[in-house]
Amino acid sequence: MLAFLGFSTILVFLLLIIFKRLSVLTALVIVPVVFGIIAGFSVKELSDMMLTGIKQVAPTGILLMFAVLYFSIMLDVGLFDPVIALIIRYAQGDPLKIIMGTAVLTMIVHLDGDGTATFMIVISAFLPLYTQLQINKLILTGIVALSVGPMHLVPWSGTSARAMATLNSDAVHMFNPNIPAIIGGIVWVLFVAYYFGKKERKRLGIVSLDYDPKTNLSEEKKGFRRPSLLWFNAITTIALIVILMKGWLPTPVLFVVASTLALLINFPKLKEQQLVLKAHGSNIFLVSGMIFAAGVFSGILTGSKMIDAMAHTLVSLIPQEHGNLLPVFAALTSMPASMLFTPDAYYFGVVPILSQAAQHYAIDPLQIGRAALLGQMTVGFPLSPLTASTFLLVGLAEVELGDHQRFIFKWAFGTTLVMTLIALATGSIQI
Repeated sequence: MLAFLGFSTILVFLLLIIFKRLSVLTALVIVPVVFGIIAGFSVKELSDMMLTGIKQVAPTGILLMFAVLYFSIMLDVGLFDPVIALIIRYAQGDPLKIIMGTAVLTMIVHLDGDGTATFMIVISAFLPLYTQLQINKLILTGIVALSVGPMHLVPWSGTSARAMATLNSDAVHMFNPNIPAIIGGIVWVLFVAYYFGKKERKRLGIVSLDYDPKTNLSEEKKGFRRPSLLWFNAITTIALIVILMKGWLPTPVLFVVASTLALLINFPKLKEQQLVLKAHGSNIFLVSGMIFAAGVFSGILTGSKMIDAMAHTLVSLIPQEHGNLLPVFAALTSMPASMLFTPDAYYFGVVPILSQAAQHYAIDPLQIGRAALLGQMTVGFPLSPLTASTFLLVGLAEVELGDHQRFIFKWAFGTTLVMTLIALATGSIQI
């Protein structure tokens, strides 16, 4: 019963946001509460679950709140104007080159395995250009989402770390066999970027673009530009990203301090500070608000044991006579499973069950880990409503989560499918 209610909770939530019947914020709270009551939990029990979930996401919510503020300030002061000018010189107003460049830059930036940093950097750099050329912003979020997928299999990402910890393995046995699949995934993403680029080139044409980032700015926004502080802001941002990657400071603290200093140094007058905060307040609230609402969603699903029941149900769906297909089943369901399970729930809940079942069929349990990494919270995390960085991605680009999911889901599943076929061909997983 709990498994049925868990799957129903997620299905109803996805349908409501995809068909725009409720906002993401309200659906994240109302849907799990309703199904929690149907499951027989009291208001007090549900309240405790919700509070536990909110506490778990609080550091992330604070991080994203101040990270959005920081990068919004950097956009206002014109930090990314030279980057945009460089891209324009290369692209020459060609949507194909811009979209291909988006994919390549995202992959390079995501070598650190940090989705949050990647989204902040790439979206901040490319969004003004997409807006100026009138390229569909869903292509921006979609290509960025696709591009981080194969790169997120790097052994230092949080997802790979969970898989290796669960199966007591290392990068040699978990990551190396998947390298051909990762390369195949990268080629697929570049193909998709080329496909979208050709469509946008046909729709928009190649324009002679002499783009000055200040052209379409209001007088107020022009007054926000700080060319004299360009090097200071650039060095500060680079230092911020290095500290973020090295983990020298807790990331919420890092962005709280960095954003307040950026605000103070770039806008020393109180009136200017208030204008900046007012300009970005609604976007900051939407992003951070959805994070805390997501905490309610995951808190109820976890605290009610719905996720545990869903994990056992997935395993029980495999008939005894088809046990040899377990790695393939894990691979093909891995990307959609990102919509159902948090990385902790999947790698510490589902993967152990699947790996135990694999041993029953004399299958190397490491195949389950490799198969899971082909999609679950790697290719799938930039679409999942259970990860905070997804809300950052769509929030920075100012698109709806449901539109983003509907636009790119099949292409993301295509990435997992391509990587699965290559993993089968190279023996990373076997039948």
